[in-house]
Amino acid sequence: MDTVAPHVLIVDDTFVDRLVASRVLKSCNIQVTILEGPKQALNFLDVENDVKLILTDYCMPGMTGYDLLMEVKESPKLKHIPVVIMSSDNIPERMQKCLDAGAKEYIIKPIKAIDVPRILSYI
Repeated sequence: MDTVAPHVLIVDDTFVDRLVASRVLKSCNIQVTILEGPKQALNFLDVENDVKLILTDYCMPGMTGYDLLMEVKESPKLKHIPVVIMSSDNIPERMQKCLDAGAKEYIIKPIKAIDVPRILSYI
């Protein structure tokens, strides 16, 4: 029986970071959808039902990864989807705020292949 690759949504406003994250995940046979911002992500999640995990940047214009996390956790339809926050900034207070709000993890960029099994364990 074939197993279907899990579908991960990557949300990041920086092209290079999106590229790195998608290549790492695709190299591990993960189905990836890439979007540039949280508002696009929420619109996508409104119609797409097979996303198993959201991997989102923290710092984005207009709406942060934390804002996206809060929207997901407050939505009866989406709250079951695990959210992992990525950031270039190692700010302990921000990390704790995200974890306290329900993020599964806060990863310092760039994401690496060694991170993937741990991230997938949240699915």
